[in-house]
Amino acid sequence: MYDLDVIKDSPDHGSPQDRGSADRYYGRHHSPHYYVGNTYKSERVERANMTVGEIAAYNHGYDNEEDRKDW
Repeated sequence: MYDLDVIKDSPDHGSPQDRGSADRYYGRHHSPHYYVGNTYKSERVERANMTVGEIAAYNHGYDNEEDRKDW
């Protein structure tokens, strides 16, 4: 479903790449997951149920997020 998100410049909200980027931005631990729809308002898919491509998309978002939340 989200296997190609790893190459998107602007990933879909809730997608694995988006969640990886958000986790890094907000200083959260690396924890692959995504939402099937709206973030926090739809089903959350955990790492155990993700494809290799979805995990790669999450990792790409996490590893390439350069901005950080200024608390």
